[in-house]
Amino acid sequence: MKYFKKIVGERIYLSPINIDDAEIYTKWLNDYEVCANLGMYRQMISLEAEKKILERLNSDGQVYAIVLLESDVLIGNIGLHEIDHMSRRADVGLFIGEAENRGKGYGAEALRLMLEYGFNTLNLHNIMLYVHADNEAGIACYKKVGFREIGRRRESKFKDGRYIDVISMDILSTEWGKDQ
Repeated sequence: MKYFKKIVGERIYLSPINIDDAEIYTKWLNDYEVCANLGMYRQMISLEAEKKILERLNSDGQVYAIVLLESDVLIGNIGLHEIDHMSRRADVGLFIGEAENRGKGYGAEALRLMLEYGFNTLNLHNIMLYVHADNEAGIACYKKVGFREIGRRRESKFKDGRYIDVISMDILSTEWGKDQ
């Protein structure tokens, strides 16, 4: 079996990442549409480098493959990073690889699953993310799930010949679940 149903939703599940998927991740992370919103548009990711990254992420423990429940097809990645158990906070990041799977609510569902896990299993209190101001779909998704803008670093990323703002958003455990 390639994937394991660690956290199960209605249409997707989150599975520990599989190192054998390095080739598809390498394809996605070299696709401008994917990497532009991750802040990785200047980097070229080799297959060997991606294998090492996946091995490191696997050992860190809180990064998951986003897999379609009905077909067991890998569609993206989500993870909690910079986890601070003392302060009960973490950062979250995610992406959906293929354009055909974007705009279908998979990202929002994955984010809800990860927030549920972060707040109710890992006992986190604050989960934060950073998003480029030109990523309108991402911002809409994050707001839909309950994230709020808490700050903005003005003109802090140079992308496509211009400077863009980076927005900080977060959600507290006390806010989670009220409108979900």
